[in-house]
Amino acid sequence: MQPIDWLIVLLYLVLTMALGLYLTRKASGSLVDFFVSGRSLPWWLAGTSMAATTFSIDTPLYVAGVVGNRGIAGNWEWWSFGIAHLILIYVFARLWRRSEIVTDAELTEMRYGGRMAAILRGTKAFLFAVPINCIGIGYAMLAMVKVIDALELWQSLGITPGDTLKLWSVIGVSILVLIYSGFSGLWGVVVTDFFQFFLALLGAFVVAAAAIGQAGGMRPLIDQAQQATSIDVLSFVPVTIGGANGWLTWSDTAGITASTFAAYAVVQWWSFRRSDGGGEFVQRLAAAKNEAEAEKAAWFFNILHYMVRTWPWIAVALAAIALYPDLADRELGYPRLMLDFLPPVLLGLVVASLLAAFMSTVSTLINWGASYLTNDLYGRFIKPDANQSELVAVGRITSVLVTILGALAAFFSDDVATVFRLVIAIGTGPGLVLILRWFWWRINAAAELAAMLAGFVIGLVTSVVPVLTIEDFGWRLIVTSLLTAVIWITVMYLTPPESDATLDAFYCKIRPGGPGWSRQQARTRLLPAQDLGQDIKRTIAAALLLFGAMFAVGGFLLLQPLMGWVSLIIAVAGWMWLRQLGRSTVMPIARPGLENPELNRSDDRP
Repeated sequence: MQPIDWLIVLLYLVLTMALGLYLTRKASGSLVDFFVSGRSLPWWLAGTSMAATTFSIDTPLYVAGVVGNRGIAGNWEWWSFGIAHLILIYVFARLWRRSEIVTDAELTEMRYGGRMAAILRGTKAFLFAVPINCIGIGYAMLAMVKVIDALELWQSLGITPGDTLKLWSVIGVSILVLIYSGFSGLWGVVVTDFFQFFLALLGAFVVAAAAIGQAGGMRPLIDQAQQATSIDVLSFVPVTIGGANGWLTWSDTAGITASTFAAYAVVQWWSFRRSDGGGEFVQRLAAAKNEAEAEKAAWFFNILHYMVRTWPWIAVALAAIALYPDLADRELGYPRLMLDFLPPVLLGLVVASLLAAFMSTVSTLINWGASYLTNDLYGRFIKPDANQSELVAVGRITSVLVTILGALAAFFSDDVATVFRLVIAIGTGPGLVLILRWFWWRINAAAELAAMLAGFVIGLVTSVVPVLTIEDFGWRLIVTSLLTAVIWITVMYLTPPESDATLDAFYCKIRPGGPGWSRQQARTRLLPAQDLGQDIKRTIAAALLLFGAMFAVGGFLLLQPLMGWVSLIIAVAGWMWLRQLGRSTVMPIARPGLENPELNRSDDRP
């Protein structure tokens, strides 16, 4: 790092702080202003913020480690969530926006009633705000420490740091994030996210271009990467065509086991706690201007998250394997390439881009965690009669608390990929309940509470308790999902359903599709505002389009033309089917007894 590089980093920090503080006035009116931007976000800003949230400083390091240790196919650990994210577009985005909640925990007392619903809301808010959220902040800080160490940032100033100094430097940046996110609320977070995301994306492309150039081009890079490792590092899907029986067979050199790949592709996307959107994504969708804007935001996020930024990360990971074949910690390949091959100015720009990625994620997690503590604990249980000014003040105080707890979590973390897997493990189990609660009246608060607690405990125990740890990650997810399902289904049938009044009120507000609300449809005489069958078809078509386009880009980039052309054909087929579905009728046909035609469609869908 030369003086010009430090100047670029300092300029970025000053501009970010100024922008965040400028937006403070937009967050001071009410709790809705502070945590969901007064429900006024345009789709492009909400979608970019969703993408920025998932692009932290840990993600390029994480991908470098995954590819180096498990091959490209190891990325199904996060690619599999694309299925849930596409379902979010067509099935859940409009439902979340229609609910008009501040946090997803708030939905529990809309969907359920009585004391059990209140217990569920409080428990969910605490689990998401403190252990789960702070672990997320902690591993983002861990990645920042690794970057500071690998880039020798303090050494460039003539300082020899210890681990404590490295961590406190990260906490110092977090305090800057806290200042603007704590004062400006979600408006400050999403607007700074917009600039931070594209700066971080530019940094990824710069590192990828430098790494490919250093390797002599894509063909030498690919050859060197494959020769440097014993696994099939280049396969997108870890299967081979042919063999003794002529069918698809598991690759002998696959970097992940068959059970792990099956868990990713078949289980993880619906079993994880964000199966219906969840968390920070819901906050953005609830902040969108209307239902149509929420749906567009979800699509824009998927394009940025999967189609645009996947391949720069993977190209850098392959370059790190080729150029540093003996690197012990594969996660350090990304910062090593920056330090070794980027000239001054570009190095400062990319370091600023990693700071941007770190700050966008941490600011979101601070705001998100504070929203639970303020809206679902303080405002619901501690002081229900608090006025809006007081709630905004509490939101700022709890932002500080969340930041401190996240910093403490960073002290106990040492491996980004391991912590990422822990986050997945403790969040696995309740996903099916979260999906079914929208479409089946029989799901009750006791079932969701049982699923959430059982999944958290089983995932934690099988991850960290030596005697009970399940080493194969795929089996860990499968066992957690199955045991959790047994528990919540048992609890559901041993406890009474929600009252008709609660179910009718929820249905009248949300009006979800499917056969699970036929009783409520008959009682309220309202048609659903959603054609669930049509939305499922659109999701399947969108999956063909998204994954086809993503693998087409990867196939051509990595000089696998057969994969590129086949994937492109699949993407085009998905696009054509999606267009055809878009022209067809999207609302269900009225049935006898449902006689409210003026309410038989949503506000902004023809």
